[in-house]
Amino acid sequence: MHDVADHPRLDGRTLLVLSSHPLRSRLLGQLRLDGPATATQLARTLDTNTGATSYHLRRLEEVGLVEDTGSGTGRQRVWRAAHDMHTWYTSDLVDEDEGEAALALLHAEHLRHFSDRAQRWITRERTWPARWRDLAGSGDYLVHLSPDQLQAMQEELYGVLERYRAAEPEPGAEPVWTVVHFLPEGDPRPDDGPR
Repeated sequence: MHDVADHPRLDGRTLLVLSSHPLRSRLLGQLRLDGPATATQLARTLDTNTGATSYHLRRLEEVGLVEDTGSGTGRQRVWRAAHDMHTWYTSDLVDEDEGEAALALLHAEHLRHFSDRAQRWITRERTWPARWRDLAGSGDYLVHLSPDQLQAMQEELYGVLERYRAAEPEPGAEPVWTVVHFLPEGDPRPDDGPR
């Protein structure tokens, strides 16, 4: 994943907590998308029960991914995402069994989440105006890159995304789920070094 200075870099333990149950990444994503909420509100939005939601929010709080805003009343805590994004490096985790397992779980959950969102778009695309329909969707390119070129391309693309993310939304702006994948094709050559 990309490295941005103001995004926390997760360690193996944090990744393991995040990936140990699919509801955890959904809770974190929902808080990032819609802002602070109570466990009851999140349970309603994500079609789960409040008890499970509260439990998983507390686990996320233990590793610093979510936090209590302090604005709740009584037992109704209001939660928020501690950061708007996070990052990690696979190379930080290659010698950690827990970290490698967490990565596998998290990648699978992210793929499922992306697939669900893409399917949602397909089922409701016809309800959107033609201009949005012309511009939305996905595409793919096959390019031949060295690791240095791939890193340069990532930095350039992430720089563009960060610029648009930081800009004030224009009139008519809608949330646009932007997913970037960099997936090498085939098998590495022997001179490519360790995987």
